[in-house]
Amino acid sequence: MKEKVKPGISSLFEFHHYSPDEQKIIKNVSSEWLVTSGDKIAVGKRKYSFFIVKPTDIYIETFNLQKELIVVFSPDDVFLPRILDSFDNIYDKFQRLRLEKICTILISKDKNIVSKLQKLLTNDIEAQAVIPFSYEELIKDERDPYFMRDRFQSCFYSRDLFAFESPLRKDTFFFGRNDLVLNLVNRHRSFENSGLFGLRKTGKTSVIFGVERVLQKMNENSIRIDCQNPSFHQRRWNKALFYIINEIKQKYVISSTLSKEDDYTDENAASLFEKDLKKIINNFKLKSILIIFDEIENITFEISPSSHWSSGLDFIFFWQSLRSIFQRENNLFTYLIVGTNPISVETASIKGKDNPIFNQVPFNYIFGFKVDDTKEMVNRIGTIMGLSFDDIICSKLTDDFGGHPYLIRHMCSLINRNVLKKRPAHVNKLIYEDSKKTFINKYSSYTEMILTVLIDFYKDEYEMLKYLAIGENRTFFEFSNLSPNYTNHLLGYGIIEKHDDGYCFKIEAVKDYLMGKHKYVNLDLSQEDILKEISERRNRLEPLIRHIIRTQFIANYGKKKALNNILNIIDTNRRDKFKLLSYDEIFDSKTTPLYFEDLRKIIIEHWDVFSNIFEIEKRYIDSMMKEVNKYRPDAHAKTIDKNELDNFRKSITQLEQLVDKFLE
Repeated sequence: MKEKVKPGISSLFEFHHYSPDEQKIIKNVSSEWLVTSGDKIAVGKRKYSFFIVKPTDIYIETFNLQKELIVVFSPDDVFLPRILDSFDNIYDKFQRLRLEKICTILISKDKNIVSKLQKLLTNDIEAQAVIPFSYEELIKDERDPYFMRDRFQSCFYSRDLFAFESPLRKDTFFFGRNDLVLNLVNRHRSFENSGLFGLRKTGKTSVIFGVERVLQKMNENSIRIDCQNPSFHQRRWNKALFYIINEIKQKYVISSTLSKEDDYTDENAASLFEKDLKKIINNFKLKSILIIFDEIENITFEISPSSHWSSGLDFIFFWQSLRSIFQRENNLFTYLIVGTNPISVETASIKGKDNPIFNQVPFNYIFGFKVDDTKEMVNRIGTIMGLSFDDIICSKLTDDFGGHPYLIRHMCSLINRNVLKKRPAHVNKLIYEDSKKTFINKYSSYTEMILTVLIDFYKDEYEMLKYLAIGENRTFFEFSNLSPNYTNHLLGYGIIEKHDDGYCFKIEAVKDYLMGKHKYVNLDLSQEDILKEISERRNRLEPLIRHIIRTQFIANYGKKKALNNILNIIDTNRRDKFKLLSYDEIFDSKTTPLYFEDLRKIIIEHWDVFSNIFEIEKRYIDSMMKEVNKYRPDAHAKTIDKNELDNFRKSITQLEQLVDKFLE
């Protein structure tokens, strides 16, 4: 049984670092926390006192805090934001301790510290949760016994820390990729080049920032080239080499005289790049530089937005230059190529010329989180938001979203909004399933965005996924047998996985999305399945069309005239039944006597009311609605062949799109 943590002060703690007020505060804090150690830390030219506390049982149970927290004193009457840098310095100094990085405590002499800090952190989504107190609040001997806990609660539950959109520049919320970062760093230090590819939002750029952080701590050098920047990809290959030299010069504030951009001609660019890089490294005693090419697609043949890269030979000349220099002087630099599409290193020849980096750059696809990675991320972030996720939910998150951190975080963000306001709260299976259903139905844009690499670059692979999602496994295998590259890309991206008996989706959210989007494309259906599809789609479409007619008629005619217009269209032998109903009852799903054919007649007879809604010619709407009406429930006795099913699908799909577009 785990030993309870009791409040107090360690016998080894030394008070001489602190002012009398700070000593009094430490003693008061020790009534709820175990004070373990302390010291001073330098931030620029200033030194600040800090101490470290271990959470007692009440804080462990209430906020799921397991590690020790840093507490920093800010002795200035006016809060200075630079003091927040002290937390990182303390982490670096006390790495041997189990310190909580996501949550820290700041005690300031500024009486307005709470409002000032809240305003500051609102603009920095990556900032850790800093719990602010003033000297005045904690120096009192008599306080509300729940005062500190209430402050923690208000700070913890006020931010959605799952809703990250931008790459993570700090390591506060960086999870699951540390081994990958160290592997890339070690390859550079061994003078080896590397490649890293993956779907959008898998954390590639966050990994790059992680590599740069580690190299900086090792006092080693790197430069990140954002190939997406038009200032880079709109340059010709020779000027692009100068751009890299200039970026290095600016980052490391190098004053040495180097070649000018105009000197970087087609003939001289490669030799000047080597000469300038040698001068930088030798004169300023820099170590080998890791050149990181992020979003490599932007300078890649066939797919770059700049014609000289996409259809010219700039890619060839650029990489011939770098590869040639690297082979002669591999202690000058290495390069890391990062992007969504590995075509740059997979293609053997370009316009009849050898690709200089084909089979020359070992590359990996960025992997998805394993269950333990998911568990660490969602629970450490969830702690600050008053949410806890058990192992079963963490396993489902990993399976349903294939370990894709972006999808997992946004699913958790939705869970956070769906959980009751009372915190802390445990995320149970019911909450999870309800949130997942909403995510699949309403947040498909996240999944679409991730699949853009297939839609844009690998259309055959995207088609394969569609077939696998709707159960047409035979067609999927026909594709896979044509070329191993098809399945290699899908396996590499972590969308599918292979088992002894075939392939299945690794990201279930992608399967659900594709099933929903391409649900009605399979022609190899039984009659029962055909009739089921027809009923499902008609039953969804009819009430939507009724709703449009109902609202547009009232808007254009008023309720009384709208009712008369409906009655004039109905057959005389059915009109008496309609006269017994109100306008609202005619359109109510429980009482409506309207047939699909009635809806068609209403729209066609009053086309002036609906022409702006459907935005196509009247004859097309008329034809599509007649086609759909052929397959009404009372006509299902006859067999429906593949051609008839195809005609039905074409008509109803266009109607669905028109109706959904208007109702968006």
